[in-house]
Amino acid sequence: MEEGETKKMLFEPVSISGLTAKNRIVRSATYEKRADEDGFATEELINMYEELARGGVGLIVTGVALVHPSGRGMPKMLSVHSDRYIDKLSELTGRVHAAGGVIALQLLHGGRQCPPLYIGGEAPMAPSEVPDTSTGITPRAMRDEEIWMIIEAFGEAARRGLAAGFDAVQIHAAHGYLVSSFLSPYTNRRDDYWGGDEERRFHFVEEAYKAMRAGAGKSFPLMIKMNGDDLLPGGITPGESMRAARRLEDMGIDAIEISGGMRESAIKTIRPGILKPQDEAYFRDIGALFKKNVSVPVIVTGGMRTRKVMEGVLKRGEADLAGMSRPLIRQPDLPKLFKQGREKADCISCNKCANFLKLDTVRCVALEEGA
Repeated sequence: MEEGETKKMLFEPVSISGLTAKNRIVRSATYEKRADEDGFATEELINMYEELARGGVGLIVTGVALVHPSGRGMPKMLSVHSDRYIDKLSELTGRVHAAGGVIALQLLHGGRQCPPLYIGGEAPMAPSEVPDTSTGITPRAMRDEEIWMIIEAFGEAARRGLAAGFDAVQIHAAHGYLVSSFLSPYTNRRDDYWGGDEERRFHFVEEAYKAMRAGAGKSFPLMIKMNGDDLLPGGITPGESMRAARRLEDMGIDAIEISGGMRESAIKTIRPGILKPQDEAYFRDIGALFKKNVSVPVIVTGGMRTRKVMEGVLKRGEADLAGMSRPLIRQPDLPKLFKQGREKADCISCNKCANFLKLDTVRCVALEEGA
């Protein structure tokens, strides 16, 4: 393929089950800390999404949206656990669409990584009582009726996403949160319908997908973000993750985004020091594995900084779309800049934007400091 053709690929439209994105650049979900205390979309949050839409992103995925109060892992999270949120979410999608954008709603339950402070002082829910070595908090194992309650909550959240005008919904099954923790042998030590072997560890996401499909209908695009690798001993491996992806494709999932790691992983999900092209796209090998085994669109995220690297990922068949997050915090118009000839993002991968609890809103601290 000639150089001009690779450049064209990044800005070619792509279809996800009838949903068309104008290019292959995905704003991968990022917690923004810009909802209000009750989880309603604020003007500040809506303006941020409008800016991303005007900046040329092909597909915007929202920051995590809470599906049930027991899964609150962060303050000022966007929420979708009640019909009362639909009106503000509809305003959000309307403004994004008017700005030429396409937007998916990401659904989350924080599971074992929820600080008790944000869930009424209770111990967080998880498949099994496996201590979180990063915090010292031991979650409690969920009862069967609680598992079904949360599965129903995912289905209802997908229904609300459709009602609010989102173009798709993505279930967050990565980074050690609840769905991820059911898939992972490290965090799922059960011996019942919900765990005990690879097939049973898949049951939670299987049932959640069924509930979401029932809630949103057959034609509404449903996507998943999943760990290709937990990046810790005893965690999910690329092979098991890929087999779960194949099962999801057989069920009807419309696109798969690949990430990796959880809070306890030695290698962090959000890696600092992405300064050279060889540091970028650090999940590309897992993307290539998935691409060989599934036919639905594959999104690879993780350290994308340069147009050339993103084009190379597409050219080599390691992904169908390239996801990025931190660079778009600093430069929401980066896709337009790439199309105009810019080669590299200004993001210096300092990770100061990821200091969620200390920041009032998630933003580029380095830019404010003149770096």
